[in-house]
Amino acid sequence: MMTNEHLMITYQEGDNEAFNQLYHQLHRPLYSFLFRYTNEEQLSIDIVQDTFEQLQKKRHDFDVAKGTVQSYIFQIGYRLLLNKLNRRKKWRSFFPFLVPIQATTFSTDDKLAVQQAIAKLPEKQRGVVLLAYYHDLQQEDIAKILEIPVGTVKSRLHQALKRLKEELKEDFYAEG
Repeated sequence: MMTNEHLMITYQEGDNEAFNQLYHQLHRPLYSFLFRYTNEEQLSIDIVQDTFEQLQKKRHDFDVAKGTVQSYIFQIGYRLLLNKLNRRKKWRSFFPFLVPIQATTFSTDDKLAVQQAIAKLPEKQRGVVLLAYYHDLQQEDIAKILEIPVGTVKSRLHQALKRLKEELKEDFYAEG
């Protein structure tokens, strides 16, 4: 059996079967690490998938002199995980009820109020909000999907947040 490093070098040279073997050998250890870190099965599965997609894009960045393939892949996965968790924290600070993990803490009425407020948003803002909050996509990915500049994504999110805060302030932001 070839080492991970040899497989990676072979993959860098264009052998896609080597990538499949790397995935076969390393996806379980990576998943195990991520799951132990987050205790979230679906998030861990998603990050493993994203990690290997990232590896395909950055395969030529790997240098055997700088470390092992496993550490390289774990580093990619860890960065992706931190980015996703930081985005969640940011979204949670704006709208704690939009983060799926916490959804069970809100009543059906609260969830309905949020759905109705989002449904009232202009179509362009609604699309950006749904992709950002419910699908946890980065602004760059949203821009590609909607075929708009990243600045437009930021602007639409900002405007949508203002509208949602105003619409939902009686339900969720009452002082006291």
